[in-house]
This record gives sequence, structure tokens and C-alpha cells, in this order.
Amino acid sequence: MYPQTEQKIQALVANGIVPGVSYGFIQQQYTWTNYLGASQLLPEKRALQAGQLYDLASLTKVVATTTLILKLQEQGRLAITDPVKKYLPEFGDGRVTLRHLLTHTSGITGYIPNRNQLAAPALTKALLGLSVGADFGRKVVYSDTGLIYLGWIIERLLQEPVQVALTREVLQPLHLNTMTFTPEKARCVPASYEPTGRGLIQGVVHDPKAFILGEHCASAGLFSNLADLLQFCRFMLGDFTVNQPPISSATIAALYRDHTGFDGGRSLGWQLLHAMDGHPVIYHTGFVGHFMLIDATKHNAVVFLSNRIHPTAPNKPYLALRDEIVTTYLQEAK
Repeated sequence: MYPQTEQKIQALVANGIVPGVSYGFIQQQYTWTNYLGASQLLPEKRALQAGQLYDLASLTKVVATTTLILKLQEQGRLAITDPVKKYLPEFGDGRVTLRHLLTHTSGITGYIPNRNQLAAPALTKALLGLSVGADFGRKVVYSDTGLIYLGWIIERLLQEPVQVALTREVLQPLHLNTMTFTPEKARCVPASYEPTGRGLIQGVVHDPKAFILGEHCASAGLFSNLADLLQFCRFMLGDFTVNQPPISSATIAALYRDHTGFDGGRSLGWQLLHAMDGHPVIYHTGFVGHFMLIDATKHNAVVFLSNRIHPTAPNKPYLALRDEIVTTYLQEAK
């Protein structure tokens, strides 16, 4: 159905850009999946198996965290127009709202010395001490910080670690039974291999801030197989109904518009792309090597999972090729 897209995906493995890929397409009522290549290359090569779990990295932001923030708004427990200081009084700037965090327009900036060596309390204090720069409200600057803040806001409201809340409020109602913050190591595709650092990073989050903050981090940390991500897409397309959906169809429909206030190309949590005929689709990537794209107009979706930073980051050639795959998919899905 998408031969040129699949050809480009398969070339990533054939040309050694990534060790392996798991990917799936949804088109109307049809779903099909494929698995190619290796799950790891070092310290020894192992074949990729269907059903293995990936460190989702920043897909955590949209699948779990954004969904729960929108759920809390539906329940009247917060509003995205609320100032961050209402929930996190330690943060210094009263202008910044939850909407700014969700759209990456907060302008929060600053350098944290030795950030990856700090313990969780010191990192938390340092992140809350960051300042707002000249880009506030005017420019999209993608950052983990805003979603980390949103996780702490969830914690203040629900009085529990954010990863516990995300599991109960989002993952369990959607029956995403393999999606977890505490995966079984043996079931996971290793993210990377750092022989002089953390070794084979498998079954624990790769992102340094998320690794330090543990269950108090909402910007990364989720693990999932391909099937559960496709099930999440089915929910977002209205095909998978549950007794207590975390968010309504009206809330989902509102994601297909720009929420930056200046045509910045960001929805709440999600990035906006446009299909060939101009209609919007929602999209997000993950640093480990993933992307998700959901198109309500065409009733289509694609999920792509890889460990492009294995054995080592940054693997910049992957980024341009990923964007080519997305462009090709949008062309073929017209």
C-alpha cells in the first residue's frame, strides 16, 4: 500500500543506518506490521523479534503526559490557560502558562552545570530555577523542560509520582498492557551501548534527565511494543472504544489545530504537519529513533520504531532520512 515508504524504511536497515526497525501502518480498517534487522549489534548481534519493547523517549510526552493533562482539563482540575506558578510556585515567571509548556513556546532557557551528574533533588531545583528568555510566546523551541514541569503539576494535583498517575489514568483505561515505565529487561530492544559509561542501556530509560528523575519524570521513560502504539492510534482515530476513555473525541479533534497563537506549527503536545492537500496531521518523534503520525481526515496512521542511537549517538544521517520517509508517506497516503 505504501511501497515507496516501505522501500525507504527497509533501506535504513540494508544500509546500516539503524540496526533494525519495527513499523506498522493503519489505513481505514486495515493494519499491517513488519519487523526487520537486529535488535542490537553490540556487544553481540541479536535478531529483532516481534513484540519487543522500545524505550519510547519523547513519544512519552504525547501518548501519556499530554493525554493526562487534557484529561485533567476535561475534569476541570486544571486549565491550560493557568499560570505554571499556580501549581509550581518555585518557578519564577508568572507569565508562563500550561499552554506555553505544551506548545514549546515558554522561552524557558538556561544552562545547568554538570546536569547529568546531579542527584534528583538538585536537578529538580535547578530545572525550576531556569529563567524565561526573549523567545517567550514568540518562537517554538522544542525542550523536555516544559513536559517535565507538566509532570510535576500532575504530581501536585494527584499527590503521587507522575509515572504512577500516567499508568493508572491513561495506560490502563486504554488496555495498553505492554506499555510500562518498569519493563522486563529481557523483553527490551537496547537503546545504546556505552562501554565506558552505562554499558548496554536496555530496559532502563536512555534519557539522562529521565534516568535521574525516575518515576517523577513525564518527558520520557515509557516503554512499549509496536502493537500497543498502534492500539493508541486506533483510540485516537475513534476505532478503539473503552468504558472510560481518558479524553473525549472533541478533545482529540482539537489537537488538529495550531495552539501557539502565531502559526508556530505546534498543537498541544503534538507537532502539526500537513498532508499533500493541506489538511493537518499530528506527529511526534523520539530521540531513540521513532516517529508517530496520525491522520484523522484520511483515517490513517503510521508508527515507526528503531534504536538509531545503537550502538552510539548521535547518528545524524538518520534524521534526514527519517524526514524523507515521513514526506514519502504523506505523498503516498494522499
